[in-house]
Amino acid sequence: MSPLGKPFFSVVICSIDALKFAHASACYEQLLANFPHEIIGIRDAHSLAEGYNRALRRARGNIVIFSHDDILIIDPDFARKISRRLQDFDILGFAGTRRIIAESWGDAGLPWSSGVVAHIWNRTFTLSAWNPEPWPVVDHIQGIDGLCIMTRREVVEEIGFDEATFNGFHLYDLDFSFSAWRAGKKLGVCCDIPVIHASTGNYGEKHAHYGRLFIEKHKDALPENAQKIKTTRGITALLLDYRTLCKVWQEDIIRRSWLALRRQEKFIWDTE
Repeated sequence: MSPLGKPFFSVVICSIDALKFAHASACYEQLLANFPHEIIGIRDAHSLAEGYNRALRRARGNIVIFSHDDILIIDPDFARKISRRLQDFDILGFAGTRRIIAESWGDAGLPWSSGVVAHIWNRTFTLSAWNPEPWPVVDHIQGIDGLCIMTRREVVEEIGFDEATFNGFHLYDLDFSFSAWRAGKKLGVCCDIPVIHASTGNYGEKHAHYGRLFIEKHKDALPENAQKIKTTRGITALLLDYRTLCKVWQEDIIRRSWLALRRQEKFIWDTE
């Protein structure tokens, strides 16, 4: 805590792109303007796990945000929401799942996948929403997408990022969040904070390589013979511009759309 009693935020960004780093930093400077904060840039990370661990040793904040350099958060109430919610949760993200069955958080499909994330590609906005119940923070999450991971300092110091195993740029996030869940930590996904991600992920051979390492590490905690779904994408909408995105990012619109999809797909809400 700062001398004024406000939480101190440390934002960690690993980036080799000076322009992306500047844009991301400017976003967080605005979001955290009324809170004590610092932004730590790692320009030469050997892996994201290594870069995050190195930055953590420098960080002074009691709330640590591990962020990609290509996201834009557009909620002016972001800092207050996160600081308040991290009193009840140990780790927060913007997308994830209540059921890890393999090497990708979306493998179990719906209704387990949760979150709301916008993507921008070729100047077109796409809003993707998975199960947003309960709104605004989905609880009982087992794995979180690494576009942005928000946590209390003591949690990440306890769990750490496994830089020995995940010595590249894939699966560090799922390993960290699933390891935290296995250690009894409480994870949540925020659905009410608009976030734009200028990437849809890279799932090539390198991801597959680290996926095999993830499964080997956590095989005793993964369900046997679980079927990968991954075909259900949730609600996906093409939007013309930024203003439209903000208008549709509303609880009643997203929840009504989700309920309509749920009726259409006839999901079986199995807890096993």
